[in-house]
Amino acid sequence: MTFGPPRRFAAIAALLLLSLRGGQPLAAKKPEVLAQEAAQSWLRLVDEAKYPQSWARSAKVFKAAVAPAKWEEILSGVRKPLGRLISRKVKSRELSEQLAGAPAGKYVVTKFDAVFARKTAAVETVTCALDPDGVWRVSGYYVL
Repeated sequence: MTFGPPRRFAAIAALLLLSLRGGQPLAAKKPEVLAQEAAQSWLRLVDEAKYPQSWARSAKVFKAAVAPAKWEEILSGVRKPLGRLISRKVKSRELSEQLAGAPAGKYVVTKFDAVFARKTAAVETVTCALDPDGVWRVSGYYVL
């Protein structure tokens, strides 16, 4: 069976549409992008003071190191003095398979320039680990 020019064009157009998503190929996203997306989603929970939910959505290695109640206490002590988030912008991303003090694995360290109500120049560092299920999750967080 052969297609005439209009049908052939429609078939080619359909294939092109299927191969693109938002102007980008359907190929897997880079680890740095996936980890950044995970970090930003996780940070939204922290911004909303949903500390127990942020613990629940953290990496396996993180959960093994910090109990939920302790995490809430630590994060509350760090974030409350800063006030509400005003803006956040990605500063850098770095893929690594070795981090000091961390087990071997795949990590992405994303740094954000952040502005808070009571701290106008902060840098948030969010480390994501690739969990055994293949999902990037936050394994570390600090603010300077």
